[in-house]
Amino acid sequence: MPPTGEPLHVVGLTKRFGSVTAVKDLSFEVSPGRVTGFLGPNGSGKTTTLRCLLGLVTPTSGSAHIGSAPYRALADPTRMVGAALEASGFHPARTARNHLRVIATAAGLDARRVDASLETVGLTTAAGRKVGGFSLGMRQRLALAAALLGDPGALLLDEPANGLDPEGIAWLRTFLRALAAEGRTVLVSSHVLSEVRQTVDDVVIISRGELVHAGTLADLEKTATSHTTVRSPSTEALAAALRESAPHASIDPAGEGALSVLGLSPAEVGHVAFTRGIEVHELSSSAGDLERVFLELTASGNPGGAL
Repeated sequence: MPPTGEPLHVVGLTKRFGSVTAVKDLSFEVSPGRVTGFLGPNGSGKTTTLRCLLGLVTPTSGSAHIGSAPYRALADPTRMVGAALEASGFHPARTARNHLRVIATAAGLDARRVDASLETVGLTTAAGRKVGGFSLGMRQRLALAAALLGDPGALLLDEPANGLDPEGIAWLRTFLRALAAEGRTVLVSSHVLSEVRQTVDDVVIISRGELVHAGTLADLEKTATSHTTVRSPSTEALAAALRESAPHASIDPAGEGALSVLGLSPAEVGHVAFTRGIEVHELSSSAGDLERVFLELTASGNPGGAL
């Protein structure tokens, strides 16, 4: 039976490197049974935060805990949390299987976990190959296999899709969802929202080391307002009617015989046209630009938690 994941707690975390503040008063939680995207531009403090969670960096102030304890206080860390921070650190002359054997031996893990982890990430046929000949995508899979050796309840992955081809990205998406469905805690960092949009349940977004948003992906998507396009032979009359009925809406020309309406659904636009007796040839809605919302959040860098 898969292990139950522990929640991750980051509370008031600050980390300074000399005069540089990499993370500033950062607080968020990651829940078991869900995939959480840890998002922000390169250099925003994501890797520093992950390293604090893994005990590789000592916070200047605040805390980063796995469950109720810091990583260094865990009695059996490899069985509680697995991590893949970068697809490097492999001896190029060592085979994939031998690389994992070294890690398993050092951690006191059952040697049978080596082949099981290789099979899980799809590297069984490459187990006897030297890592020096691996592509970046294969090294990403090997790093993930190493993270899975202890069959941990929590996984911390830094840019795991980097170097994967489309088939590999689809496989990773399904795999992470399956891990969360087993009750594990999954935290995945990325600097591109579109890369993890189809994978995550929750998002934590930071910029310049500070929190700018924490919540569900669904809540973030609600902030990406959709546009309604309406086409009519009487665009001037329709625009006037829409402005009168909905002063809050933004109405702009969108080509010959068309209007772009922000702030009204197609049903609301159609109702105004119907009540005013205005002929309509087309009504359609375009999805909100979630990537634009993400870029605006990270560009502003305004802290404030949930939107």
